Amino acid sequence: MVHYVTVATCALNQWALDFQGNYERIHESILRAKAGGARLRIGPELEIPGYGCQDHFLESDTTLHSWEVLARLLQDRALDGVLIDTGMPVLHRNCRYNCRVVILDGRILLIRPKMHLANDGNYREPRWFAEWARVASIEDFVLPRFIAEITGQRTVSIGDALINTEDSCVGIELCEELFTPQSPHIAMSLDGAEIIVNSSGSHHELRKLGRRIELIREATLKCGGIYLYANQKGCDGDRVYYDGSAMVLANGEILAMGTQFSIGDVEVTLATVDLGGVRALRAGMSSRSMQASHSSVLYPRVAAAISLSAQQAQFDFSVHPTRPLEPRLHTPAEEIGLGPACWLWDYLRRSSLGGFFLPLSGGIDSCATAVIVHSMCRLVVEACQQGNAQAIADVRRVCGESGGEYVPASAQELASRIFCTSYMGTANSTAETRARARDLAAAIGSYHIDVDMEAVVSAIVGLFALVTGQTPRYAVHGGTSAENLALQNIQARLRMLLSYLLAALVPWARQKGGKSLLVLGSANVDESLRGYFTKYDCSSADLNPIGSISKADLRGFIRFARDSMGLGVLDGFLDAVPSAELVPFSEGYKQSDEDEMGMSYEELGVYGRLRKIKKCGPYSMFAQLLHEWQGVGPGEIAGKVKRFFFYYAVNRHKMTTLTPAYHAEAYSPDDNRFDLRQFLYNAQWTWQFRKIDDAVERLEKGSKVAIEE
Repeated sequence: MVHYVTVATCALNQWALDFQGNYERIHESILRAKAGGARLRIGPELEIPGYGCQDHFLESDTTLHSWEVLARLLQDRALDGVLIDTGMPVLHRNCRYNCRVVILDGRILLIRPKMHLANDGNYREPRWFAEWARVASIEDFVLPRFIAEITGQRTVSIGDALINTEDSCVGIELCEELFTPQSPHIAMSLDGAEIIVNSSGSHHELRKLGRRIELIREATLKCGGIYLYANQKGCDGDRVYYDGSAMVLANGEILAMGTQFSIGDVEVTLATVDLGGVRALRAGMSSRSMQASHSSVLYPRVAAAISLSAQQAQFDFSVHPTRPLEPRLHTPAEEIGLGPACWLWDYLRRSSLGGFFLPLSGGIDSCATAVIVHSMCRLVVEACQQGNAQAIADVRRVCGESGGEYVPASAQELASRIFCTSYMGTANSTAETRARARDLAAAIGSYHIDVDMEAVVSAIVGLFALVTGQTPRYAVHGGTSAENLALQNIQARLRMLLSYLLAALVPWARQKGGKSLLVLGSANVDESLRGYFTKYDCSSADLNPIGSISKADLRGFIRFARDSMGLGVLDGFLDAVPSAELVPFSEGYKQSDEDEMGMSYEELGVYGRLRKIKKCGPYSMFAQLLHEWQGVGPGEIAGKVKRFFFYYAVNRHKMTTLTPAYHAEAYSPDDNRFDLRQFLYNAQWTWQFRKIDDAVERLEKGSKVAIEE
């Protein structure tokens, strides 16, 4: 027998502590779900306060204002007729829990606390929340008095339970719980839950979405059932970008899936699913039936006075089930062009500033940053042309046209108003990089400034000579390494000073209003890992959209942008040898990044993944590379590993001042909260390097070395 239910899952661009805005987005999503015929609506994890409140969760105000928002939802009769699953922090018996709150027609049915907290990578949930440890158990929760006055309830159930509707059964798991070995959906499915809902706060990483989809697909393929996945989207005030992709699956097939990247604030994904198909699949799986009959986990059930399926839908031929689809996964190059672009737009429109400023060097890193801003402009213009009212209002506010009718005609026209680039040349700069910067700026439409700052560099060197009586020289002119490095750093740090000066005053000089620009940095993840940048140079900025992206992926992105965005000018950047251009060139010497680093960008990617993802120290990295780098001798591998860890150690202090960067890579060295390590090391690694040397000596003598676990 067919029992069609229409369900809705949402991706909302929530903002930490923006209770008014968060309420409006939640409210709009419920109305859209209801208008689409859905009788079950779920939203992202902690959608009321915003997932990224961090230590603000410790403040009683955050919990109080969350209840106040919930009160407005409970009082709104326009929301009746929909089973609503929303998220907020709840304090119970002096423990704070990350909870789902299920409401229906102005009453609270269940408060379901999270049972397994995320505590790795970017996540620190145990810092703010306790785990609910009692499986299939509920208690009485005493409601705040002003909530009780609205609902007419003094207590409600809190804990791990199922929701019994008049025609089905709904189970709840939260984000991390899906990724654990004993996911709650297994026991819930065996106990009769036909619909599992998962509210998530999952951030974007390159190549990650496919793994997430497979986990959910496997859950419904093995257990049978309908699975609703909701996720936050956008930048909620931190380094991560939540990548939406709300989806509905049934019996291992994807029925509906929202976008991974967009600048819209509210996205509701609807699907019509047949409960009869779930029941037929499960009843036909004898092993599943035997496990269900022997299951010792029996959940308490909370009644919901609603039928998710309309009785007449069985014979209403206008009701059609949603057909399965194959998800369209973006390539890494596409992800780079979309994720950081959306993140930048969220940050810009919420910062109340007037645009971006970028030092454009003519190299591939600043080029990639500029093209990401161009991609952002393309997305914004497309949204405006589609009539997105929020995007139009945001553009007018950013451009200082709030009272007008301005709508950008093209990405280049928008960039000319909100994006300023500058080439900051010295005597060591080349005509080639200057021309590349100028041509790229023209292609993307940025307001471009060509600055010759050699006079400023000379003034600083002259001041030093006046104070000390000594004039430093470059190495190619006979100077020491200390002199050579100091002269390079003068140029790099002056660019940072000039960047902030220009970002503050160029809008004023152009008579574009008093709003300054956000300064963008462009150091990639590999250079940060190696420490190959100057502390407080132009990598010190307000934001860095490529700070967690590898050089190899950036090159792939530039090739993609050249072809998909019609930017033929990018060929010159792909062909150029990466160089900082901070020392004089000669016939016999041209500065090269890889030569100066003593390692290639490809090798840095290998070191980064082994260090962070594989959890390798120097010795275990050496042992791993012995097997991975066939044809490379043990002595050479040892030298490479020791060189990497030496420079990693002496430069780790630079991570403490690293510009906030878009998180995109699992081996990011960002020490804000993702990669927590000390910044003062014994760079000699005496014990570790000696163990490597002993292994090399034995290997080169032909002896086998037992790599200790």
